[in-house]
Amino acid sequence: MSALVLDGKALAAKTEAELLARVEQLKARSGGKTPILATILVGDDPASATYVKMKGNACRRVGMESLAVELPSTTSTDELLEEIARLNANPDVHGILLQHPVPAQIDERACFDAIALEKDVDGVTCLGFGRMAMGEEAYGCATPQGIMRMLESYGVAIEGKHAVVVGRSPILGKPMAMMLLQKNATVTICHSRTQGLPALIAQADILVGAVGKPEFIKAAWVKPGAVVVDAGYHPGGVGDIELAPLLDTASAYTPVPGGVGPMTINTLIMQTVESGEKSLG
Repeated sequence: MSALVLDGKALAAKTEAELLARVEQLKARSGGKTPILATILVGDDPASATYVKMKGNACRRVGMESLAVELPSTTSTDELLEEIARLNANPDVHGILLQHPVPAQIDERACFDAIALEKDVDGVTCLGFGRMAMGEEAYGCATPQGIMRMLESYGVAIEGKHAVVVGRSPILGKPMAMMLLQKNATVTICHSRTQGLPALIAQADILVGAVGKPEFIKAAWVKPGAVVVDAGYHPGGVGDIELAPLLDTASAYTPVPGGVGPMTINTLIMQTVESGEKSLG
């Protein structure tokens, strides 16, 4: 029996239709105002520019507005902090996205943490992470939150399952593990330097590949019937997991592309709409 496809692209499209209706209701209640996502792009990295453009397009598809802030590659930490402070103080801005990565001279963590909690719709601040990990109200990091929404939408059982997260980045691996733990999974966090990695992956009922290396996780390590979530994307259209041999042995899997990626942007937009509803509604 072939595996269930966790189709993030289809789920994102369905959610966009729902968000469009919510934005229209909000406009009617607020005299025509809509949620606004401010995007900050520092420098001229073409991949980052493409991602920012995709996020602006997603805003427009749900009837929202976006405010594109573009800064030169020579921008200093203090100059970027000043821009973030202006956006924090702007009541018309409901979400702030600082596109990663920023140029090397900038203290990225300091700039992430300068974003006001109520506008941290990408879930990148230490305060937001801490509140999320403690079960308090905060916007979750967009990629792991998108994965959790996808698992829930497709009825994937989490409680009591053994989830193995391969990757420990502050905006993916670590928050992913905390979110799964909050849904009563037993969670093992691994990474590229973990000893005996194949044996640990073989225990996974739910496997999340978030290590950032193309096909680092081999299909032979994954037990039959596992739910396979690949959060990686690399040139050639491959993820962090060797997916092709798993299409008939996994119980469910996210395709690459079309799985996790669309849900990341969709979650960012959804959380901006939620922020707008709190502020305007």
